[in-house]
Amino acid sequence: MCGIVGFVGEENAAPILLSGLRRLEYRGYDSAGIAVCNKVVSVIKEKGRIDNLQEEVNKENPQGTVGIGHTRWATHGIPDKTNAHPHKSMNGIVTLVHNGIIENYLEIKNDLIAKGYKFKSQTDTEVIAALFENLFDGDALNTLIKTAEKLEGSYAVAMLIKGYEDKVFAMKKDSPLIVGKGTNANYLASDIPAILPYTRDCYIVNDGEFIEISKDEIKVYDENGTQKDCEIKTINMSINSAEKNGYDYFMAKEIFEQPKAVHDTVSPLIKNGKIVLPFEFPENFIKELKRIYIVACGSAYHIGMAAKYIIEDLARIPVTVDIASEFRYRNPIIEKGDLCIFVSQSGETADTLASLREAKKRGAFTLSIVNVLYSTIARESDGVIYTNAGAEIAVATTKAFSAQLGVSYILASYLAYEKGLINNEFLKKFTDEILCLPEKINTSFDCDKITKKLAEKIKNQEHIFFIGRGIDYPLCLEGSLKLKEISYIHCEGYGAGELKHGTISLIEEGTVVVAIATDDSLYSKMVSNIKEVHARGAYVIAVVKESTKGIEKIADEVIFIPETSRYLTPSLTVVPLQLLAYHTTVERGLDVDKPRNLAKSVTVE
Repeated sequence: MCGIVGFVGEENAAPILLSGLRRLEYRGYDSAGIAVCNKVVSVIKEKGRIDNLQEEVNKENPQGTVGIGHTRWATHGIPDKTNAHPHKSMNGIVTLVHNGIIENYLEIKNDLIAKGYKFKSQTDTEVIAALFENLFDGDALNTLIKTAEKLEGSYAVAMLIKGYEDKVFAMKKDSPLIVGKGTNANYLASDIPAILPYTRDCYIVNDGEFIEISKDEIKVYDENGTQKDCEIKTINMSINSAEKNGYDYFMAKEIFEQPKAVHDTVSPLIKNGKIVLPFEFPENFIKELKRIYIVACGSAYHIGMAAKYIIEDLARIPVTVDIASEFRYRNPIIEKGDLCIFVSQSGETADTLASLREAKKRGAFTLSIVNVLYSTIARESDGVIYTNAGAEIAVATTKAFSAQLGVSYILASYLAYEKGLINNEFLKKFTDEILCLPEKINTSFDCDKITKKLAEKIKNQEHIFFIGRGIDYPLCLEGSLKLKEISYIHCEGYGAGELKHGTISLIEEGTVVVAIATDDSLYSKMVSNIKEVHARGAYVIAVVKESTKGIEKIADEVIFIPETSRYLTPSLTVVPLQLLAYHTTVERGLDVDKPRNLAKSVTVE
């Protein structure tokens, strides 16, 4: 959600800024712009895609070796050229870009209007520029600190300041920002892929820090203006993960990368049939554990729902699954000794991060499952398990989801074993089955042809329903979300037992219903539900295990997945659901990777 790049070096900044912005397109945006400094600051910005911005940059050909760039996802003000970043202060003292939300911007804006300031945009970002100009005393760092003191909310800000034409300044609070160290050049970005072609040596900016970069130097200051050590970390991320490698879309590439993502995530956690976690719980913590919360948003929330089924069944520990944006405001009953698990692909999800901080205040042990190294949620958790899925570029998560599922299986079996509820023999058999998942996911890709055929049939549907029971229910929600978010078809996921409590009234002739029925203990119940919707004219697509017999007689189409433990079926069930969403979106002629109004990393409430 919004992207920042910055550059100070010896080369022309504009091409580097544009390249960085393209690598941040996955974050979601509706306008883009750059500012390049060569004694004076040239600002170029456009509504829509970066290609539009590129055309204007080619025409104007701005020259300068210092610059900042931004992709904006509209919050304050409509997505247009005026509201696009960068924003310049009224008298040109500062030009800046901003991720986040300034909560007290109206109060500051009204105060500045009373002092004679005039604003061009509807954004909260322009208020930061005006405030900085109003406070400017000739000392950039001092003014930056004074500006931050008056701001409430979240921000990552990069700025060009008059009188400091060879530098870029930045500040950060609750919104990600990194500094890249190069040779005769230094970089700023809101996410690592933006600068991967140029450097892997990065400084992860902390909340309350202020940054000053020139081509030869990176300076970090605290809130008092005291310079701090700049601890550079080497980022181990493949640059190829940010390339399509021959696929038409990143989503397709990432779907077919799932066997590797799951293997790379689970194999380091299993040694000789035992679970080896990359952190330690406090002594006797598991034996005394009475309650678990799993907190997440979107697809990660569906991971929590699936994990609840497995943890409660294997480890017999009560699990509450919460949407992060609700958890943080409902005054949850959290006590010392509780375990709170936070799931986030980016590790920067604003609501999840706020929930983590709330849980820590209340004394819970906090564990995060994240995909991005050194992300804020990972750094602030008591324990972290990284999903080694690599950079995920498409907005709709696929391989990160599967890697998170893998971690949930690991955690469930670890808790059950430490509680003494499963023995060595069960654990060895279960972990062996987890290690077989990559191969079975690969086999699941055999459904690619049938999902493509089905996509041609359902592409013009207005409504599609997903039904399932037990551990299949969270996968109904995930399948529904995946299809609706990229194809824009209205989809809903339901517990199949709820059909008669209202939903069945929506079923009519030709309505598409995807029925997931992988749980043997609930299969006969699902058969009844399938017959109920079929009798009312539904076109039923069933997803079942290979051993299922007779399903062809009651469903219009059947997708088979390989056999595995009933706890692990989500990893195989999700594959045809992902492929169905992907192919349907392609058939509808839409941009699979960048669905409208959505962002990959949701860093504001």
